[in-house]
Amino acid sequence: MNYQELYQQKLTTAEEAVKVVKSGDWVDYTWCCSHPVALDKALAARKDELFDVKVRGGVTMWMPEICKAEDAGDHFTWHSWHCTGVDRKIIGKGMGYFGPMRYSELPRFYREHLESVDVVMLQTTPMDEHGNFNFGLSCSHLGAVISRAKCIIVEVNQNMPWVNGLTDTEVNIRDVAMVVEGDNPDIAQLGGGGAASEVDIAVANLVVPQIPNGACLQLGIGGMPNAIGAMIAQSDLKDLSVHTEMYVDAFVAMAEAGKITGRHKALDRGRQVFAFAAGSKKMYDYVNRNPEVMAAPVEYTNDVHVVSQIDNFISINNAIDMDLFGQVNAESAGIKHISGTGGQLDFAMGAYQSKGGKSFICMSSTITDKDGNLKSRIVPTLTNGSIATDPRSCVHYIVTEYGMVNMKGLSTWERAEQIINIAHPQFREQLIADAEKMHIWRRSNKK
Repeated sequence: MNYQELYQQKLTTAEEAVKVVKSGDWVDYTWCCSHPVALDKALAARKDELFDVKVRGGVTMWMPEICKAEDAGDHFTWHSWHCTGVDRKIIGKGMGYFGPMRYSELPRFYREHLESVDVVMLQTTPMDEHGNFNFGLSCSHLGAVISRAKCIIVEVNQNMPWVNGLTDTEVNIRDVAMVVEGDNPDIAQLGGGGAASEVDIAVANLVVPQIPNGACLQLGIGGMPNAIGAMIAQSDLKDLSVHTEMYVDAFVAMAEAGKITGRHKALDRGRQVFAFAAGSKKMYDYVNRNPEVMAAPVEYTNDVHVVSQIDNFISINNAIDMDLFGQVNAESAGIKHISGTGGQLDFAMGAYQSKGGKSFICMSSTITDKDGNLKSRIVPTLTNGSIATDPRSCVHYIVTEYGMVNMKGLSTWERAEQIINIAHPQFREQLIADAEKMHIWRRSNKK
């Protein structure tokens, strides 16, 4: 088969390609850095002739053109699988919604539960000599999306890194309906959250000594995981490995410092495995055709049973707040949605089931509100409407700048005592009073 001839037959403009979209269709923009650019702009230009077009995406890095018009919601509805600040703005505009999920289940959603995928449009690498377009930074659930799509449109971007993969990391020209050559925009970058704060460093100082040589790491995004990653890069730790949902810049720093070898990893030995990546240009250059990294479907990377097979698995994630029962909220502020469950619960469970494994939920003890008031992130009960991302039965270690506690095996009064001990001192007396009212405080407890 002459793949180049087939490529030329299917090559078209973005304006022509989006004519396939009809009112009422389900269109998929896929995930994160793979969201289309030229095709999105062309679809937005058809706004006035389309109604009730439902678009799925997630971890949105820039505002889609279809969402910019004042009356965009009369024509398009955005469905986000995991929210960033951009997704929150779209939802706040009244034209978008969030889809609750454990990220590991998303491929199965597409295969078994979703109504339809009429059109999928995504950025990919240029085609190789075998007729394949690589998904680049977002393997994630894209194989499942492609398997259900009635029409596949790829938008080629020469700047998209080619990432070696396990499976479901490419689509062949034979399965593609149309090819669009975009303007090759730079791949959207995600900031590291700035320099580590004193609180970040304090938390990192508690967590890093808990990591043994040969451990396998999963890091969430944010200041604390980045601070921990930076500290690991400067530590004496050795022979670490990576199996994570999201690949972030901290892993590159560790790899360049010689900390990551994957030598003792039970699965995918020597490979840094991830479902998707977002970060700096330096990181994108690092993963490009790098045999030491491997993209894999999220149903593999986040599978509790897969994670549990890797000894000394260390999972490090953030939280918004937690209550005295040990319930962790990592996705909303009351009813205001912030992000999503993602893989946090999967990794919390998988890490604990791993031989020698540990799961850490890290957060600052307080937050300053918009009026300058200091508020405790440790609360008596989760704020009305807040989401329990991690149920109390699945939480392992909780860490603030004031200490680290292990929740496993503790009764309700023991939990309350331990959690209050790592709260900001300013709020401890009130938390004790709240615990007494809830009958989870013993008079013999130390204050």
